[in-house]
Amino acid sequence: MIIGISEGFHDAAICVLEDNKIVFASHAERHSRKKGDKYLHWYQLSKIRDNRDAVVAYYEKPFSKNLRRLYAGQKWKKPRLKYDVSFRHHESHAAAGYYTAPFDDCNIIVVDAIGEWDTVSIWDNMKKVKSWKYPYSLGLLYSAITQRIGLKPNEDEYITMGMAAFGEPLYDLEPLLLMNNHRGVGNVWKDARPEDLAASVQALYERKLLELVDMCPKKNIILMGGCALNCVANSKIQGKNIWIMPSPGDAGSALGAASLVQKKKLQWEGPYLGTDIDRPIWVHGVIQELVKNRVCGIAHGRAEFGPRALGNRSLLGDPRYDIKDTVNDIKRRQRFRPFAPAILEEYADEYFEGPMNEYMQFVATAKHDYKSVTHVDGTARVQVVKKNCKSVIRPILEEWYDATGCPMLLNTSLNIKGEPMVDSPRDATRFMEKYGVQVF
Repeated sequence: MIIGISEGFHDAAICVLEDNKIVFASHAERHSRKKGDKYLHWYQLSKIRDNRDAVVAYYEKPFSKNLRRLYAGQKWKKPRLKYDVSFRHHESHAAAGYYTAPFDDCNIIVVDAIGEWDTVSIWDNMKKVKSWKYPYSLGLLYSAITQRIGLKPNEDEYITMGMAAFGEPLYDLEPLLLMNNHRGVGNVWKDARPEDLAASVQALYERKLLELVDMCPKKNIILMGGCALNCVANSKIQGKNIWIMPSPGDAGSALGAASLVQKKKLQWEGPYLGTDIDRPIWVHGVIQELVKNRVCGIAHGRAEFGPRALGNRSLLGDPRYDIKDTVNDIKRRQRFRPFAPAILEEYADEYFEGPMNEYMQFVATAKHDYKSVTHVDGTARVQVVKKNCKSVIRPILEEWYDATGCPMLLNTSLNIKGEPMVDSPRDATRFMEKYGVQVF
């Protein structure tokens, strides 16, 4: 058995492998209920205590990381857990993508805030061929602009991405890339609208990502690191086969570190790898609730590994009505925030045009009039639900289509702003009682 861990800074996680099978993978925050928790929960630590013969792999090199932290004016931080082997931060990111990918021969692009010193790296399979070092960092700048416009860095970057559609890229932010953006960007462009700053950093990231893609000669591309969650930028890539492991950030590096111990392909059967709520679900009851009240929650089966709810910890809504404000109010979110559709695979091309997959990693242009699942720019982050999908979302969508003639549902995570997704039956009951939404 091999156990991979990532912890100490943000988004701690654990992954357990038996040979090439992923037995368990989960985020610390789901257990502790502390958003972005940087330390593993006692339940996750029990996996290590109960398997003392397991090899424990850590997701980065602490000594090298601490040298960079001292250089950046930060404090030395010693790992609190013992481990048997450690790997470099970007190597763990790359491995999490490579060993789960549906192809063998590829280039890998890793873009994040920072590892030890690397902030961007390009790989030929698992051999690093080029890297960019701190302080140059696309991820740090994106987080610094997120902070500058009044949002929370390392958490709200996806809100910045959504806000960008409301603004214009009026500002040249590229000179800031060489600054120490750990400290933020101060009050740059004092009178700038937040929407325009968001649009400016989004435009810069998109341009730089496409430059990186142009440096990759192979047809198959893997994107990893926290910036791989930028589905708008991902959608600009043309002519490549793209794989993004659904947990591409630091949490997913627990899987990457574990896979580096044995360096062989893993059985990737989907992201449903966390806590199991093993109870019957009344699909017809879900449909009745959606028809009656237009929203309901799903907490069933194994929790998703990654930041996106993909049917097992989801808040579903009837997209035939303009319920965007209603759902944003339930989730205590800003009203401009968009929602994603989950759609039966066989109808996806009829309702959307452009890149889309099972994991909400791209945006496509809507060919319908359902406002609840369409952003202000006419796009949607589509979840294509295939016939072999292991989530209960597939039978729900099938019966929903039979009942209504609509092949999609609004799908967002079962949580409110600032809280982790529902993980356990207890969390589901609390959500139902506190927010007045029926959870199945």
